[in-house]
Amino acid sequence: MIPVWLASRAAVTACFKGLPTSTAWRWLRSSAWAASDGSASTQPAREQMSYDVLVVGAGPAGLSAAIRIKTQCQSAGKDVSVCVIEKGSEVGAHILSGNVLETRALDELLPDWKDDPDCPIKVLANRDSMLWLASPSWSLRLPTPPSMRSKGKNYVVSLSEVARWMGRRAEALGVEIYAGFAGKKVLYGWDGHVEGVATNDFGIGRDGRAKSTFSPGVDLRARVTLLAEGCRGSLSEEVISRFDLRQAAGAEPQTYAIGIKEVWQVPESQHQPGTVVHTIGYPASYDTYGGGFIYHMSDRRVALGYVIGLDYKNPHINTFQEFQRFKAHPAVRRHIEGGTCLQYGARTLNEGGLQSIPRLYFPGGALVGCSAGFLNVPKIKGTHTAMMSGMMAGEAAFRALTAADVPEKGPVDMSKYEEALKRSWLWDELNAVRNVRPGFRWGLLPGLVNAALEEYLLRGKEPWTLRHGRPDREYLRPLSEAPSPPTYAKPDGVVTFDLPTSLYRSGTNHDHDQPSHLLVSNPGEFERSNLPHYGGPETKYCPAGVYEYRTDEYGRSRLHINAQNCLHCKACDVKDPGRNIRWTVPEGGQGPSYTAM
Repeated sequence: MIPVWLASRAAVTACFKGLPTSTAWRWLRSSAWAASDGSASTQPAREQMSYDVLVVGAGPAGLSAAIRIKTQCQSAGKDVSVCVIEKGSEVGAHILSGNVLETRALDELLPDWKDDPDCPIKVLANRDSMLWLASPSWSLRLPTPPSMRSKGKNYVVSLSEVARWMGRRAEALGVEIYAGFAGKKVLYGWDGHVEGVATNDFGIGRDGRAKSTFSPGVDLRARVTLLAEGCRGSLSEEVISRFDLRQAAGAEPQTYAIGIKEVWQVPESQHQPGTVVHTIGYPASYDTYGGGFIYHMSDRRVALGYVIGLDYKNPHINTFQEFQRFKAHPAVRRHIEGGTCLQYGARTLNEGGLQSIPRLYFPGGALVGCSAGFLNVPKIKGTHTAMMSGMMAGEAAFRALTAADVPEKGPVDMSKYEEALKRSWLWDELNAVRNVRPGFRWGLLPGLVNAALEEYLLRGKEPWTLRHGRPDREYLRPLSEAPSPPTYAKPDGVVTFDLPTSLYRSGTNHDHDQPSHLLVSNPGEFERSNLPHYGGPETKYCPAGVYEYRTDEYGRSRLHINAQNCLHCKACDVKDPGRNIRWTVPEGGQGPSYTAM
């Protein structure tokens, strides 16, 4: 058995010089404790590693923070150690976004990105379209609002590919990236400040006991912990609650949407690289916020997806089936028919905007990117704002750690990060559109009128700010007040598919013999309340078939959780009417395996 001391940063660097740190660490994880029999006497102690900055999440925001710190180090001749952990099996494996990238933040972060032959940002948008899908078979072209126009300035990309490229750039600067390691628990100091994160143990059975493959997680301690987990991150939500960050900022409840996406490869004659299409209307009802996108990428690929606001009221809505209805519309179908579906996936996104942003700093760290919620909803863009927040957090961390009067140990004050962000173009951009998304609470047509007034006339200068009101889960109506269930057609196997087929294309995988990462606080509540009152909405809002009701030997319906199907979208953490489900991380390296999303 390899001794514990070998699993240290120095050992990784010395023994695997020339290899990416993530590769070296994965080798250590898989082999260091292979001889352990899982008994208490042979289980090794948890390793501890210390850094100046720990970043949780290797998405655009987290990697931007890490890169910014290291480029600042180069400019100032300083040394700040930076570690990034990522729960996906590799950087980009859990990144999903229907992405038309605005490069404003990237231009600041890596000014030479266009000269990098490895950079996957190649396809410049050359056509904008806005469609109103007025019925299942008819559509009307609308003017594209100025904020949504991408022609000649934005790029159609796969964000998972962009994240992998950014990861390589970060490692070249000296950032240590450990993919396949999920942040399980926040570590707190004696005075309550955040001093790092503990990663998951590996090899714990469903019964909670260590298996023969057991290996302990690692306690990663840092003077600054940046939480960049993306929307509804489990550690971020814990910190927001523990330090009352939403109350401290006077923020509204966050509001969310679920985005379901596929990537197709189509014939050359059908491919229109750089084409950007957005849709409103069908299949959403007039009281449901929703819309679609179709983006023609590189290599004959087309990305398309459908977004549904999770403040929907109808308990009969099945998000996966709504996506199938969207694809079947003639205006959408023509872009993909004759092609091959390559990948499927889903993810929640935060749509609350400026009024839902919590306080961004806490003792020992800060929230960056979608952990806080910087999506510009009218633009349908959030990558540039997430990257900007990461850059500014990185700058604040660097300055705090290298200031002449800073103590050599202990946490540093990250309040300057929020102050700087509020003076930046990011804050101005979100302030200008703050009242667009809340206006759709009144329905589609009033929402469009409000959005037009904001876009063309008010532009954020109005003295009022609309409120979101309640959390999304509280909008769901009971069956007694709901309209009739929609009629969903059988899949045709050409552009529409059944759920198992789609799930296979996500590449999602979880070890069946591990504790469920979907924690239910009151198991009987589903049968007592969710099923009779709401028709079991968890079986419909989940786009992966994780939740299903099965009949037991006494003829009673019992909820069964297929945790192995999970796409890590986190809709269940948002939409369950009883707030009875908490999403946490499974063993690191598990979940979906996105390559082109």
